[in-house]
Amino acid sequence: QVQLVESGGGLVQAGGSLKLSCAASGRTVSSYTMGWFRQAPGKEREFVGCISWSDSTNYGESVKGRFTILRDNAKNTVYLQMNSLKPEDTAVYYCAATRNPLTYGRLRRPDSYDYWGQGTQVTVSS
Repeated sequence: QVQLVESGGGLVQAGGSLKLSCAASGRTVSSYTMGWFRQAPGKEREFVGCISWSDSTNYGESVKGRFTILRDNAKNTVYLQMNSLKPEDTAVYYCAATRNPLTYGRLRRPDSYDYWGQGTQVTVSS
């Protein structure tokens, strides 16, 4: 089993930056695809981005160019660097993991991931 714990959320003004962390325990996740999703009140869970075991990344259209996903295998941790934040980025952000290789069509789907963190709130004020 893999346990995931997100941290780093908070309140930030529009245009600001935040860096979220996702610390994994239970197993080494260096060979896992690690994803970030977000969910705003009344909306479906949205794909933010992911990083594969080979460090290739994919991002949702709404965050491309502003968000960056990095991984530190020595710390068994994945990060989501968020820049140029907008009020519409306000949501609960979740980290997810899967050991299964994902095709491009599946990596954006929440049901492709096996393990989830509890989420961390990000609020961007205008």
